[in-house]
Parts: sequence; C-alpha cells; structure tokens
Amino acid sequence: MLVFKFGGASVKDANGIINLGSVVKKFEAEQLLIVVSAMGKTTNTLERLTKAYINGDEGLQNIFDEIKTFHYSIIEQLFEPNHPVFNEVANTFVEIDWVIEDEPHEDHDFIYDQIVSIGEMVSTRIVSAYLNQAGIKNQWLDVRGYVLTDNTYREGVVQWDKTCAAINKDIPQLLTKGAVVTQGFLGGTSENFTTTLGREGSDYTASIFASCLGAETVTTWKDVPGILNADPKLFEETVKFDELSYTEAIEMTYYGASVIHPKTIKPLQNAKIPLLVKSFTHPDEPGTIIHQSSENKFVKPVIIIKPNQVLLSISARDYSFISEQQLSVIFKMFSQCQVKVNLMQTSALSFTVCFDLREEKFKKLLQYLTEGFKVKYNDNLTLITIRHYSPASLKALTDGKTILMEQLSRNTIQLVVK
Repeated sequence: MLVFKFGGASVKDANGIINLGSVVKKFEAEQLLIVVSAMGKTTNTLERLTKAYINGDEGLQNIFDEIKTFHYSIIEQLFEPNHPVFNEVANTFVEIDWVIEDEPHEDHDFIYDQIVSIGEMVSTRIVSAYLNQAGIKNQWLDVRGYVLTDNTYREGVVQWDKTCAAINKDIPQLLTKGAVVTQGFLGGTSENFTTTLGREGSDYTASIFASCLGAETVTTWKDVPGILNADPKLFEETVKFDELSYTEAIEMTYYGASVIHPKTIKPLQNAKIPLLVKSFTHPDEPGTIIHQSSENKFVKPVIIIKPNQVLLSISARDYSFISEQQLSVIFKMFSQCQVKVNLMQTSALSFTVCFDLREEKFKKLLQYLTEGFKVKYNDNLTLITIRHYSPASLKALTDGKTILMEQLSRNTIQLVVK
C-alpha cells in the first residue's frame, strides 16, 4: 500500500490534473491513498478572503468570485457541462457563503480554518472526479472524519489514538475497491469543526495516513527533482540529494526547508517508512529518498532562507538579570500566543528571539510582554541557516548585509540579517 501526496503546483491547472492522472495510472496495480492540496495559489487567495471578511472589506465578494472563476475554468476544461462535479463544487463553495453571511467569530484562527480549508475540499472533488472519468476508480474521502485534532485552530494537534482507530476502521476496506482521494492540511474536532495542521501541512497528512496504515512508502510529488541543497528560485547551481537520513531531514525542516512540512518525518521514522520526494513532471526519475540507513555526503552546504522575520529583545524593567523564572514566564507568553521561536540568545540583562512575523499573534505577544518587560524589536529581517557550512559559503551569503544576531554550532550557523 502506497501513499501519494500532490501539492498545489501539481494541480494548478487542467493540464496538471491530467498529468496527475498519468502519474497515478503508472501505479494502478497498487493500493493507493492520494492526498491532494489546494490548487495553485488558492490557499493564499483564501487567506486574502479571510482577511477581507474579518476586516469588513468591500472587496470580499470580488475575491470570492475570483476563487470560484479560477476553479470553474479548470472544471470546464476537464468535464462536459452536465457533469456532477459542477454541483459538488458549487455545494462546497456554499460552506464559505454560510460563514461570510454572519458576523465574524471573535477567534480569527477559527474563521481562518473554516474558510481556508475549502481549497482542499474543492480540489479533491475535481481530482477524484477526473480520475474516475479517466478510468482510475477511486473514492473521495472527507479527511475531517479521520484526522482528528484538538481545538488549536491553524495548528491542530493530532489525537493519534483516535485518528488511527478511525483510519483503520474504514480505509483498509475502501482501498480494496480502488484508490482513495482525500485532502491534505485539514483535520476535524470532536464538535465537527474544521482545523488545519499548519501551512504546507499536506505532507504531514500523508505521513499520518502512512503511519496509521503501515504503508510501504510515502511519495510527495513536487515541482523540483528531489530535495535540493537550496531553493533553486534563490540560488543557481543547486545540487540534489539522492538520499538523506531521517535525522538530516528533520534538521532541515526544523530550520525552515519548505520542501517538506516539519512534522512529516517523525511518524515515518517511528514506523520506518521511507519518504520519496519526486518530480511530478519526470515521475520515472529517482528523486530523493529519506530513510533510516542513509549516509549523507554534502558536496555543498544546505542553505535555508526565511524572510519576514522579527528580532525581539526582552529585558527586565529594573535591570535585573534574566533568570530561569523570568524565562519561564516569557516562554508561557510565547506559547499562549502560538509564536514559534526560530532562534534565541540569552545575555545577562536581555533575552533575544527571532520568529516569523504573523501580525495578529505578534500584536498579542507585544501586549503581553510590555505589561512586565521592556521590549524592542526589528522587523523585515531575514534568517539564514547554513548547515555543513564553509567560510566561503558564509562570506558569499553575508556580503553587503548587516548581521544583527549570529549563532554557531558544530554543523550549523544561523544569522539574522538585514
């Protein structure tokens, strides 16, 4: 039994969905569970829609129309006008109508999950219908009844025992009848509300299903030939890894390598399930395999760039030392605001942290911190992480930049720059 995950780039248009069908056709003899993301940049557009709804912007309906037009244009290229998928997609979009008819809920993360999740619900309806039309028998599955989470909206915490029980109750039997197509990124609560697992969380969804079902492998189909040492959009002459260890992959995703969701690797490592990262345009090429026994060789350093960073320094109002007690208070505030720390450093009188800027969470954090501490910060910064670095690679990346914070270990250097 195999698990496939297709990201937004692989289903960004009608030709992408046709290509997905040709890739799946090659594995028709296998039991397949197929996880699909929202199409193209739909998640970004749905985020704009969510923001417009919360802010009461007049352009709300125009954004919603843009989303619907994009999807219907793809459907029209794939299906005859009377195909049932038109009604299925229209009924799915109605879920957004229900949300935006009411006044915004006070929990903006809750609103985000109810609206943004529709991207995956629609994309899987289209992909499932196309595969059936192409002769690839499959069953569409609502993931929200199987990946069960708590009520932490935008960062749903998977309830593993309940999730595996739900998955193993129904899905093995469904797989005997054909492929199963379901959504990435989404989960469901005990109150039947939708949660999301964090941006780019579809990889994690594939990992959850594979772990619970004991899959042979997981394959994520990407617009790159495998895992590269750096983002090819930012760097020339990148190199592909033929294989990586689970440990190295976890380190890379922890530091922000966007090719795989950070939570993806651990469930696969625990179950000893290999992860393949392959190109959806060249499916016969080997890609990269992540598994237990890999011996990594690094011809070039691994470079990870995270833009839109905040560097924030916290100090006591009475100039006292930053103690363990104060740190525990500070970390509790970060936890309550769901702000993840990318880099931190402590001195006698201050505690400095670097993290991704998410406006709402940052404002809430500042409100908490300024009640008891002095705070200063810089924004619009970049965090550069270099693993297996050399002096030459370090110089090339920092020339012409101001380094505001630096941290060095045996294998990794991190720099906050502007």
